[in-house]
Amino acid sequence: MKNESQRYYTPLLAFLLVACVACFWIPLLRESFWLDETVTAFVIRHGAGHPSLAAGPRLDQTVYYWLPRLSQSLLGFSEFSVRLPSLVVTLISLLLIARLAMRFIHSRAGWVAVFLCFIPHEFTRQATDARPYGLGTCVGLAALWFLVRWLDRGGWRDAAFFTLFAALLVRVHLIYWPFYAVFGCYALLRRLRGETPVSARALTGIFAVVAASVAPLVPVTLHLFRDARVHVVTPLPNLSTVLGGFQIPMIAAGGIGFWLLARMLRWPRERPALSRAGTVLLMTWWLWQPGCLLAASWITGNSFFVPRYFSLALPGMILVCTLAAGISIPARAWKPVAVLLGFGILAVNFGKAPFPPSRNSHWREAALAVNELVRDSRTPVICPSPFVEARPPVWTPAYVLPGFLYAHLDAYPVRGALFLLPTRLEPVGTRYAQTVIRDHAAPARRFVVYGGIYDVNLWTPWFAAQPELAGWKHRAVGSFGDVWVMLFESGSR
Repeated sequence: MKNESQRYYTPLLAFLLVACVACFWIPLLRESFWLDETVTAFVIRHGAGHPSLAAGPRLDQTVYYWLPRLSQSLLGFSEFSVRLPSLVVTLISLLLIARLAMRFIHSRAGWVAVFLCFIPHEFTRQATDARPYGLGTCVGLAALWFLVRWLDRGGWRDAAFFTLFAALLVRVHLIYWPFYAVFGCYALLRRLRGETPVSARALTGIFAVVAASVAPLVPVTLHLFRDARVHVVTPLPNLSTVLGGFQIPMIAAGGIGFWLLARMLRWPRERPALSRAGTVLLMTWWLWQPGCLLAASWITGNSFFVPRYFSLALPGMILVCTLAAGISIPARAWKPVAVLLGFGILAVNFGKAPFPPSRNSHWREAALAVNELVRDSRTPVICPSPFVEARPPVWTPAYVLPGFLYAHLDAYPVRGALFLLPTRLEPVGTRYAQTVIRDHAAPARRFVVYGGIYDVNLWTPWFAAQPELAGWKHRAVGSFGDVWVMLFESGSR
């Protein structure tokens, strides 16, 4: 009878999963692109070989762009079609996370692990983000799943699939290099402990093939790290950033919360039968990738500790949280707990505003506001680049559109006479801006400054201080999150 009652939970759990996806992920597919997604749109339209992309962090070194290019060819170009592949691969990731939870923690732990995926904001970003990170997580999970199966069974088909996905991983994103140590550590420990039918020779041969397949990308990766300062956009991590990045609050809450629940309900203790190799896998999966990026940030002074860069570690963090909770959950309670978790996630998030949570980066709506402000084709629209790479000599007053440094203008075109500025108050840029004021902005008696909040806030006081604009008024137009539209008008009008 117990098995029969457990079976009836499955349709309810499937319904809750569909509800979570429909409520938290589907609506975000139609939101405005955020800045990096406009680069994806740019690559789809103009190709990864466009000359202006040379200024970016090796945007051509990823297989990811094939997916949104295929999607938009089938469905037409839109935010939905470009993001849809990320949703699809994330749904596959949910299945793999469930299977790995069932393999390492408990045969009924899969649903709990799946619903825990809806708690970290970073996982939602992967599912609804037109960037490579959702694909990277899926490929990393697939590689680990086939590695585990190969080491369990010794089948060469699993070895072949592991080799394929492991070779593909760094081709999704160059920042995933540290994760190969997780594969090697787990396989080596299983071999040393005699917990696999795979021979040392076969193990060495497969890992040699993987190493040979990724070796050509080593020079490209080293070049990227040498140029990291050019592409850094975040400050060095502090304690709060580190705790959040490692998902310490979620893991601690899972362990302590379910321990308290178990004491209240007097659940019997049934510790997960996790092997030593399995424990090492979950711990290294959780800690290694973000730990390496944290160390690289402190050593080089350039921040690599960005949650999307260690997206591969998120499933490991979720499984560690599942394990922490599972210490207190008996076998009969796994599915009821998953039901409560699913309902709880829906209830808590329905109380938030806005719902679903927005990226707070509304380039599409800001471009529409600019077009409403522009009276004719002669109205100046001054656009500081929102990309940190927009500095001389990459940026010049003669920068040609379409170009990577202004990918948002390609995704969401604006009317008016466009004048392009660098991201910072560079001497070359300020001299050019003075020319724009004298020859175009001042005679027009009205102009717009449009771009990211940081760049517009940097340039606005500079424009307001120029003698040609003495007596002019300026005001922010609308509310577009981290995108700003600033209108300057002559006080005499």
